[in-house]
Amino acid sequence: MAYLSGPVSVPNCYNPNIITKHSLTSIIPSSSSYPSLSKRVLGLGYRNSKSNSSRNQGLIIKAAENMSTITEKQGVKIERNPPESKLIQLGVRNWPKWGCPPSKFPWTYSSKETCYLLKGKVKVYPDGSKEGVEIGAGDLVEFPKGMSCTWDVSQAVDKHYNFD
Repeated sequence: MAYLSGPVSVPNCYNPNIITKHSLTSIIPSSSSYPSLSKRVLGLGYRNSKSNSSRNQGLIIKAAENMSTITEKQGVKIERNPPESKLIQLGVRNWPKWGCPPSKFPWTYSSKETCYLLKGKVKVYPDGSKEGVEIGAGDLVEFPKGMSCTWDVSQAVDKHYNFD
């Protein structure tokens, strides 16, 4: 466990376009095995810096839970910071694991792959494209069947994966 304290900038729960500074003290898992869970647990012990009221406790957790974003780039679907409930529903923790050190290699998907990166940083270059798709720890990623690409791993990868 790690103990954190100090100011933090978070989206306002009533208007996510407003970023506010708050003071917080939190206990979060020090394990990097569950990056999305750590992001949500960050709000435990939240206190508004202008008052000691506990009525705002949990707002950071709620904001973080709603901060999941889904994008699609060059056929690759990426959900950043998926809710833990989705990971549980998909059974991600029961999927096989795979990892590799920093490297560069070609890959072709013979079937659709969904993976959840526990750690690492990768740029995936679909064949015929000079623009890479960046993925990293905490991302839930879907690669379409038939896609050929090059993986450029800049930080060692550890991921759960599932082929359809």
